[in-house]
Amino acid sequence: MLRRLHPDQPESFAFTPANQAWAEAQITKYPEGRQASAIIPLLWRAQEQEGWLTRPAIESVCEMLGMAYIRGLEVASFYFMFQLQPVGSVAHIQVCGTTSCMICGAEDLMAVCKKKIAAKPHELSADGKFSWEEVECLGSCANAPMAQIGKDYYEDLTTDRMAEIIDEMAAGRVPTPGPQNGRYASEPLSGLTSLTEYDSGKTQYNASAQLATDIGDTIKRIDGTEVPLTAPWQGKAANASAKPPAKPKTRTAPSAPVTETKAEVAPAPASEAQSKAKPPRDETAPATDAGTQGAGKKPRTMKAPRKAGADDLKLIKGVGPKLEAMLNEMGYFHYDQIAKWGDAEVAWADQNLVGFKGRVSRDNWVAQAGKLAAGEQTEFSNRAKKDGIYNK
Repeated sequence: MLRRLHPDQPESFAFTPANQAWAEAQITKYPEGRQASAIIPLLWRAQEQEGWLTRPAIESVCEMLGMAYIRGLEVASFYFMFQLQPVGSVAHIQVCGTTSCMICGAEDLMAVCKKKIAAKPHELSADGKFSWEEVECLGSCANAPMAQIGKDYYEDLTTDRMAEIIDEMAAGRVPTPGPQNGRYASEPLSGLTSLTEYDSGKTQYNASAQLATDIGDTIKRIDGTEVPLTAPWQGKAANASAKPPAKPKTRTAPSAPVTETKAEVAPAPASEAQSKAKPPRDETAPATDAGTQGAGKKPRTMKAPRKAGADDLKLIKGVGPKLEAMLNEMGYFHYDQIAKWGDAEVAWADQNLVGFKGRVSRDNWVAQAGKLAAGEQTEFSNRAKKDGIYNK
């Protein structure tokens, strides 16, 4: 089945701050050079945030991972769990249509969706609140027929109950997920016939339904603040929504004016080649206190690229077309500019690249830029040139 992007697309996409922190933490799961492995969880979080997967969202994730846009589109269009068209603003209903559910009445549930939502799958209801589709087996065969609505399962459904659920959600209420016929889980309707010693007899809902009830995000768009986001592989929290992040320790910027001596113009060259690639003094503007925002020290900028033209900053892993345009607008056009950044400059850039915080240190731009400024190549730049990663 051919899947294409929807013709009507929003102009832009950005993760919420909490989702951005979550996404950046996911990327650190993977070894250097393998960050693209995070493509599926990041696309999924983008969909959880927006309801469906837009072109700007796909491109934004690709830029975070240093991937060509087409690679992200390949993943998004291959997996049917990604919705490439708008879904209901309240809920998108996925009715299981595989054998067990079909035998037990899935077609009748779909008839309810056709009547109350839209005649065809993936069409929005008249008020834009609901959409629906038929999906393959959801693994809840013992509780057929069933549907997944948002993040949770509604099992043992009847046509009347399906209609009631849609009405309740339209009214702003979220019915309790799980079995809808009084069953605790997937035991026989007449009660347990074996393993009776494991009969709960104490809790109102099974563990899955109880967790869904406690979290309460069944049909909520995920902004990242619903539950604490942890990164146990790092041994620390992935977000800092509860407390503001501590400012990183940086070297204090010199109070005296910058002079023309090499030692002061290039505070921390990574190599001899980098210091040789220093731009002429009259091309740059020294950073001032007024240009410093947050932690660190604003790097020196240029009003325009040199006569030979700007360097292709996209050859630095982690810099995509949008980020390159942002850097150029800020006054950064050349590898040797970035190569001369010290700890203070990196800290400033990490904080002030809107939508890409932490990118400079995460992908070690300074080391990459140093090699490129010296005429050498990196593993990424070689691959980018060979594959034409950003060619459209």
